[in-house]
Amino acid sequence: MRSTRITAAVAAGVVMMAGLTACNGSDKVSSSGSGSSDAAGAKSPLEAALASLKTVSQQTNGKNSAKVEGTTKNGTATQTMKGAMDWSSGMHMAVDITQSGGPMGGSGKPMKALYTPDAMYMNMGMPMGGKDWVKYDYDVMAKKMGPAGALIKDTMNNNNPGRSVDLLVASGKVKEVGKEDVRGVQATHYNGTLSVSELTRMQTKNVSEADLKALEKQLKQAGATTETIDLWVSSDNLLVKKREQLDSKSSPYDSTVYYSDYGTKVSVTPPPASDTMDYK
Repeated sequence: MRSTRITAAVAAGVVMMAGLTACNGSDKVSSSGSGSSDAAGAKSPLEAALASLKTVSQQTNGKNSAKVEGTTKNGTATQTMKGAMDWSSGMHMAVDITQSGGPMGGSGKPMKALYTPDAMYMNMGMPMGGKDWVKYDYDVMAKKMGPAGALIKDTMNNNNPGRSVDLLVASGKVKEVGKEDVRGVQATHYNGTLSVSELTRMQTKNVSEADLKALEKQLKQAGATTETIDLWVSSDNLLVKKREQLDSKSSPYDSTVYYSDYGTKVSVTPPPASDTMDYK
């Protein structure tokens, strides 16, 4: 039972950080919605929102690193995390993850997690086979978890805060909601909703066509229909908050992440192999 609980916690940590929004950064804009300019050449609300978010993507991605803090609810399970991430050369993160609820439960105590472009390492707070760290290799996950594993591998190799911004830009389905306070920062709120088909097509970069179709089928079988993305952007065009909600009858997904201290220094050193147990 302990091993099962640890496996579930590690997988949850990967899925939580992967989000479901690692799109390929395409600048292609859908023709859906009212995107035409008026006779005087003024931008429509959609065009204005898209133009603003393109600037946000450039500014956010260009900062290369930030502190992160978030909560993810997946069915009856809840995970919280706090730490920092660097996306200047692949994904590098150092965070503390706490899991509670769900069929496997959770200790309620923080677990240290390190993310590199190739793998995630988690210290469960208890030795496993004499090792302090469990290693989740993304290639292994891709083989064992099928389409979902392939998506996680792709996401962790291509993800950064600006990806969710790129996803809304690529969809052409976004609107400005208004101005709101986010932890003391005045921010502009944007919102968009995508279908499962759009989501699987636009959130991936190096996933095969077969895996894309299988993933879409898995999501639909779980009762997933749409994902809603909400973004909050500061006056200096930086993403300060992101919320993603996947509508699913069997396992609804709701993730909120806060970003701050852009440009912060992040140091991630994988644990030595002598203190690491590979997940197989």
